Amino acid sequence: MNQSPLVTQLRNSVDQHFQAEVEFLADLVRRPSDNPAGDCAEHAELTAQALEALGFEVERHAVPQAEVHAAGMLSVTNLVIRQRFGDGPVIALNAHGDVVPPGDGWSCDPYGAQIRDGMMYGRGAAVSKSDFATYAFALKALIESGAPLAGSVELHLTYDEEAGGLVGPAWLLQQGIVKPDFAICAGFTHSITTAHNGAVHLEVTVRGKSAHAARPDTGHDALEAANKVLTALYAYRDTLSQTRSQTRGIEHPTLVVGLIEGGINTNVVPDRVTLRLDRRVIPEETPQAVLAEVKALIAASVAGLPGIGVEMKEILVTTPLYQIDGAGRLAEALQQASELTLGHSIPTEGVPLYTDARLYCEAGIPTVIYGAGPRTLLDANGHRADERVSLEDLRIATQTLAIALSQLLKPAS
Repeated sequence: MNQSPLVTQLRNSVDQHFQAEVEFLADLVRRPSDNPAGDCAEHAELTAQALEALGFEVERHAVPQAEVHAAGMLSVTNLVIRQRFGDGPVIALNAHGDVVPPGDGWSCDPYGAQIRDGMMYGRGAAVSKSDFATYAFALKALIESGAPLAGSVELHLTYDEEAGGLVGPAWLLQQGIVKPDFAICAGFTHSITTAHNGAVHLEVTVRGKSAHAARPDTGHDALEAANKVLTALYAYRDTLSQTRSQTRGIEHPTLVVGLIEGGINTNVVPDRVTLRLDRRVIPEETPQAVLAEVKALIAASVAGLPGIGVEMKEILVTTPLYQIDGAGRLAEALQQASELTLGHSIPTEGVPLYTDARLYCEAGIPTVIYGAGPRTLLDANGHRADERVSLEDLRIATQTLAIALSQLLKPAS
């Protein structure tokens, strides 16, 4: 791609407004939107007002409380901005404003948006409030260019990614509020994600019968039975490394038992033990098949134990993100743009985590992941203390996206 007058104009526009972009991001980071607890409507309103101050028309879509509570949250308002340039495809840009709680170990205020050594520190600075800024200011540059474009750009700014995305992108799509032809979702500057894992989160409750510790023979020990479940799960986990993914950046499925609780008291035979597990699903697998496999394994591990029952509740079942027809067009435009902004083409790859980008893919919408950030989630300290984003990555990603959108919406000659 040549450095055309339009490309020069777009890059100059981003540079001209970059200090305002940094201040916009800092303002978002300073306003907590932790999930849990997931009381995010106030942050959405403050974000909407900041976007309106930049000249955008912002739609506010409050999710009904019953659906919010079913998702384990307190309040959700999703924001949509639509910019129509002409007849053509609709490209959605999706990022989430809810964040995980900060936790301990920070070297600075997690809501301070402190800048040091060219980095902004704060919860959500990288994941993914940075892309509220990237996407808004890329769109602002496109509008200011006055270029004749064929199509539309929409910003889908949602607030439930940390709870699964079902009252964010999924809700917007199911309600028919948005109907994009393509989607680009929050990511990092130095690569394009075209695939990621899905996940099965399962809650397993093992039930027995309580008894006095002096007469354990009169009860049925749920913890002893749960130990058999755990033994079976860990043996199964050891086999997962043999199932290799063909997707660059993804190695094999994983399994973690992340939570366990139960029992009544020290001197009582436990009558109930509950555990939660996370089984990651590689793109070559289907979550339904994985779910059936894990359920069968657990049921078999306690089969025949007297007085023992097991209940299994599906907490989250998500599909992997995979490349469907049209996603290559998005990746190619971003790669060509990166040749101008970074001096080289960025790679496409998969990642072992899961995101709400999958929800666009599930709806049949070609989707890739690209935004502001370093080369890996670990470099960004995502979900860890001292989360950070490089301001230079923020600038480069904004320019790259603006250029790529101008090519994706270029009128036919």
